[in-house]
Amino acid sequence: MKIDSTTSTATTVGETRNRGTISKPTGGNAAEVHLSELASQLQATADPATFDANRVTEIKQAIADGRFTINTGAIADRLITSASELVGSQRQA
Repeated sequence: MKIDSTTSTATTVGETRNRGTISKPTGGNAAEVHLSELASQLQATADPATFDANRVTEIKQAIADGRFTINTGAIADRLITSASELVGSQRQA
């Protein structure tokens, strides 16, 4: 078997796709993908307008100065709450 060097599939590899665009398959065996409600919420919260560069600078300076403190209790509480919500949502499904 000889590979034809005039046929190139490399052009499709470098193409950029818009993640917000949903296209229907052109035929053949295609899988249908549905995002969960949680995935949709995560995409919705990834709004770049909520990024506060000044706050990041303040935190970086506090770390550099040694005045940044971490409330491990609050982090643990939120982690447990998040895990409980996740387990609860999987039981309902």
